[in-house]
Amino acid sequence: MKRALAILTLITTLVAAPRPASAATRAADPSYRTLSAAHHPDWMRTVPDATSLATLSLPGTHDTMAIHGGGPTQTQEDFGDSGGTLTAQLAAGLRMIDIRARVNGGNTFTIHHGAVYQNANFDDVLDRLAAFLSAHPTETVVMRLKQECTGELGSCTDVPGQLSFPDIFDLYAAKRPDLFWQPAVQRGSAAATPALGAIRGKLVLAVLHGAFGGPIEHYGLTQFADWNGTSTYVQDNYNVPNIGAIATKRDQVRRFLDATDTGDPTKMYVNFASGASAFVQPQWCAGGALWVQGVNPFLLDYLNQGHITHRTGMVLMDFPGGGLIDRLISFNPGFSASA
Repeated sequence: MKRALAILTLITTLVAAPRPASAATRAADPSYRTLSAAHHPDWMRTVPDATSLATLSLPGTHDTMAIHGGGPTQTQEDFGDSGGTLTAQLAAGLRMIDIRARVNGGNTFTIHHGAVYQNANFDDVLDRLAAFLSAHPTETVVMRLKQECTGELGSCTDVPGQLSFPDIFDLYAAKRPDLFWQPAVQRGSAAATPALGAIRGKLVLAVLHGAFGGPIEHYGLTQFADWNGTSTYVQDNYNVPNIGAIATKRDQVRRFLDATDTGDPTKMYVNFASGASAFVQPQWCAGGALWVQGVNPFLLDYLNQGHITHRTGMVLMDFPGGGLIDRLISFNPGFSASA
């Protein structure tokens, strides 16, 4: 009986929930699905070298490469396969990315969201990052890399007979010593939080996550050694069980923003604005559904009301709009809108 009721509820939700807005409607929303309205390829240029990574306000994307699979799986606007979407995000000003990888044949990584291959490989990700950072050497990009496959229903399964996830990562890092900020890719010791001057032109690994959550080895930054879901410095309450619960997710994002703004200035804060479930698609949580305001328009309104005065930390979003990206970047010390 409970299973039948759950299925009926899911069908009702899918039928009742709004379809994606038309292109004309989306173009009017500065918080949602208007990524290309922002253009900040060099916004870090005017930020002082001595600025700590913890001080920066970094707009980012949750499940950065997820453009395929339809409503339940897609989390970002589609600007092309093989990393084209990543290039568009970087040009817009996004500086934190969330990459999900499957172990594939030949000791390689392919990019997935759950069971859905995203028509990109890890080499595509690194190629796009290297090209961008070479062309814009004042910038840095922070990356969370997660082993995506659990082998469970709805997930992917790693190809057997390959090296371990960290061993394969080491192969990639060894081939690109000029791309990675080296202190963060040492397997045996995590790195202290750097200043911007030390990481310009580099890719900074924040954490290497295993398939079931916890960090692998000691890669990344010391502060994130205990990043396993939501913690003092990470808000990742991703389960939004129904459309009405989008309001709860909005409040979680708001409370964590407030904590970031008034918290320890030496600590990095990571705030996931994303959420979903079997009954709520990522696009509904981000943009709103039925009578419930989405996280993205709420977030932009909240920032514009002046509640945050110092920093937002790292904010990872689904379907971010150009105006929301602009506003997040504006909190950075020394930021110039012309950059």
